[in-house]
Amino acid sequence: MMSYVIAVSNEKGGVAKTTTTLSIGAALAEQDYQVLLIDLDAQANLTLALGLEPGGAVLTSSDILLENVPFENVWQRSEIERLDIVPSGKKIERAEQLLPIHLNYATRLADALFAAQPTKYDFVLIDCPPALGAVTLNALNAANLLIIPTQAEYFSAYALRNMMSLIRKVRSEDNPGLAYRILITMLDRRNRSHRTIQNQLENTFGEGLFKSIIEVDTKLRESPIVGLPITQYKTNTRGAEQYRILAQELIEYVKESTQQPS
Repeated sequence: MMSYVIAVSNEKGGVAKTTTTLSIGAALAEQDYQVLLIDLDAQANLTLALGLEPGGAVLTSSDILLENVPFENVWQRSEIERLDIVPSGKKIERAEQLLPIHLNYATRLADALFAAQPTKYDFVLIDCPPALGAVTLNALNAANLLIIPTQAEYFSAYALRNMMSLIRKVRSEDNPGLAYRILITMLDRRNRSHRTIQNQLENTFGEGLFKSIIEVDTKLRESPIVGLPITQYKTNTRGAEQYRILAQELIEYVKESTQQPS
């Protein structure tokens, strides 16, 4: 069985990108799916959020990109059932610099994932760095779907222009089937400007937007600090429930899109 690959990316930081990757992954694992998380960010926040020490792994995601190390040599079990991770560390910064000197550098992650098929994983979720460089390009070329978390704020919404340009580039060069969905995160419904930009995003992107919305929730910020996804840290909070609803919407989307004739 081929894994369904999802990249989570936005060049703007602070939009709940890592929280979204972790929370969707945990919500899918809760529903008995086997999930692999791939951390491609030098800050290694996803690795940290699962209670792993970024410098503790001998092999990390950069070894897959630069040294062609097979996935099965790098992934590690987390303490959460059905949720494994390819950790990251500072070495991924070298990958950003050195990847472009390699032949076919933009598809090295896709090639590694394809070589690992069929795998035990139903879903692979990739947490990208907050930059649109060589590492993010690899993630998008490997993905079936790109999730773009964005706040309902001007600068976050403005950054979507560059994301759309990159999607067009990826589709025209190496991954014509790449789909995308925008996810509104950290929404404060009491904030008038948030509601205004939410409406603008809905009018601009329509079907390109998830129906699910993630609202501001302090428990979501706490969960990475304790090394647990929100669904395990505070299982009945608004944030946990909203990510479960998002995971269900994602499952339905994947079923529909993979059943359609090519």
